Amino acid sequence: MAIVYAPALKTTRMNAVEAALDAGPGAATLVIGTSALSGGTGVLATIPLADPAGTVSGSVLTLSALPKSAAASAAGTAAKAELRDSTGVVVASGLTVGTSASDIIINSVAISIGQTVQINTGTITHG
Repeated sequence: MAIVYAPALKTTRMNAVEAALDAGPGAATLVIGTSALSGGTGVLATIPLADPAGTVSGSVLTLSALPKSAAASAAGTAAKAELRDSTGVVVASGLTVGTSASDIIINSVAISIGQTVQINTGTITHG
């Protein structure tokens, strides 16, 4: 059976995620990667986020100032994303990526080197 948290605790936890993203000296990043994304493996594009990185309403963290984009550093099929603080520490991983019905909505999941990868929306919902 899944654990069920009180709504106020969900908000507190999502605020802690947002605070962790913004704790460093610069902007957090969203790393778009293949299904093998882990550390430097499977990275397709790294997109700097706004500072602050997002806002929290209830149990949902929504990334701020989107759309944002960056040139792809590798080619592959986007499948996962990670939110990293300004020092590169992973704050949230396992985010889904797609052109719809995903945590991170991008312009295309088929990515080639040099292609512009654009984040259109990004949300994390506490379960």
